[in-house]
Amino acid sequence: MISNEKYVDELVKVYTQHIEMEYADWSKNYMRNQFEFLGIRTPLRRKLTKEFVKEFGVPAKENLESIILLLWERSEREYQKAALDLLIKVKEELTPEDMPWLSSLIVKKSWWDTVDVISPHIMGHMFTAYPALISQYADQWILDENIWLQRSALLYQLYYKNRTDEKRLFQYIVKRADSEEFFVQKAIGWVLREYAKTNPSAVKEFVSLNELKPLSRREALKNLS
Repeated sequence: MISNEKYVDELVKVYTQHIEMEYADWSKNYMRNQFEFLGIRTPLRRKLTKEFVKEFGVPAKENLESIILLLWERSEREYQKAALDLLIKVKEELTPEDMPWLSSLIVKKSWWDTVDVISPHIMGHMFTAYPALISQYADQWILDENIWLQRSALLYQLYYKNRTDEKRLFQYIVKRADSEEFFVQKAIGWVLREYAKTNPSAVKEFVSLNELKPLSRREALKNLS
């Protein structure tokens, strides 16, 4: 059994053997200079992580929070992506007691690339497994001034399809329909466009009856005639 720090150090050893500076510079520029990068392309990073997990296993439940937060603290973005890959592998083991630190990942080193994994894949799972958490978290996030919490509230139902709580989704959108934030407007359009695959008539009606920003409206109706 290795320590949490050693587990992370071993992953760092693996990743640093595959640094590609040109792609790192491109990635940093693409992400508006928000983060440093090693320059590992996503397919390779996932392959490396998969091989790493074969050797060292996924973190045990009692070590999970520590390891995820250690990865989150590292400056290169690939480590936050690795943390999310590990989280998805063990999400069935997560419990309501994990929500405080899981929620912290939304507001630390926030950008669309992490939030758009955390919200539908991690929080989407948690709110399905433990519906009582929705009023405690998502209902508060949509009211919060932090745009990434708002985006998370909007997107946690992204892949719910027939399980979508339509009333709650539409209420959330109405609360933020006048947002000037690009990432909020885009999230509204995205979740409506996705839900339109399940219930196109409901989305059409909602868009026709509510004042949405042009970006949100355009995205929502993109695949509807």
